[in-house]
Amino acid sequence: MTANILIVEDESDIRELIGLTLAGNGYLVREAANAAEARRALADELPDLIIVDWMMPTTSGIELLREIRRDEVTRDLPVIMLTARTTDADITHGLDSGADDYLAKPFSPAELASRTRALLRRARGHGPDRTLRAGAVQMDDDAHRVTNRDGQEITLAETEYRLLRFLMRNPDRVYSRAQLLDHVWGRNAFIEERTVDVHVLRLRKALGAGGVEGLIETVRGAGYRLSTA
Repeated sequence: MTANILIVEDESDIRELIGLTLAGNGYLVREAANAAEARRALADELPDLIIVDWMMPTTSGIELLREIRRDEVTRDLPVIMLTARTTDADITHGLDSGADDYLAKPFSPAELASRTRALLRRARGHGPDRTLRAGAVQMDDDAHRVTNRDGQEITLAETEYRLLRFLMRNPDRVYSRAQLLDHVWGRNAFIEERTVDVHVLRLRKALGAGGVEGLIETVRGAGYRLSTA
């Protein structure tokens, strides 16, 4: 599946260069010129990775990064810090504030693309074959394909796919309906919490048709979890 990347950069020419570089490497790109636009973009849809400039007016990239790390919904998103500040102290400060990687301006578009690929691989928990595994299910997120232990493909609608992907990335942890709505649908999705139950049911039926039972558990009064036990 094509990764969605949010670029947060106040200089339009640099933002355009980053966007063209990433789009040319097959990524879907959204842009924000400041922290306020970035917050709205994150509320609309969670990206797979964020590239944020340090030096921005009003709210700096470091401040925005700290906000991202404090928020349960966004705290695990991979972030590349992009900046002209390149001293050892600056790099340490950026990484200690929550950046996963640090790229100095001026940067090589090829290096940016390479670092983006590497960070996405790490963030997805992929090995060399770029797959996620849980119990009898295997997901190749690049190919947008889910299979059972025998290699039989399990057909999922897009929402069920995204729900399964989120749960596979966070196994053995209980999520409430509200949390799943935030993580899978986005905070600005005006959907009844009971809708989550419908999609969980559909996901279970699809997995069951592929011979996979009991992967998604209901935790009474709390929510749902993907069990690896």
